[in-house]
Amino acid sequence: MSYIEGFVAAVPSGNKQAYSDHVTEAAGLLKEFGATRVVECWGDDVPDGTVTDFKRAVQAKEDEVVVFSWLEFPSREVRDDAFEKMMSDPRMQAMGERMPFDGKRMIFGGFVPLLDE
Repeated sequence: MSYIEGFVAAVPSGNKQAYSDHVTEAAGLLKEFGATRVVECWGDDVPDGTVTDFKRAVQAKEDEVVVFSWLEFPSREVRDDAFEKMMSDPRMQAMGERMPFDGKRMIFGGFVPLLDE
């Protein structure tokens, strides 16, 4: 079964094109490193919650949009290997220096699918 790496971040609404360019470039590298699928979603209907919500999770400001993303890998081992390669690849390091959002407020984690229909 596959392994999923999920992300939620806040991106300034004026940086939509820069973010799209950034993730398009990253997707090519992620696939080179072993990802089988890269999905990037721009927030469209992200409601405020009663106790918590996506916006609070990433401390989104008024002028920011929440993005939701996931990467699919054949296994956790492939994901772990891919992330090791990403951390040492100069292309990824260069991309990290010009991120169009505050990466410190991004949340992420690895997940084992329970259902995939």
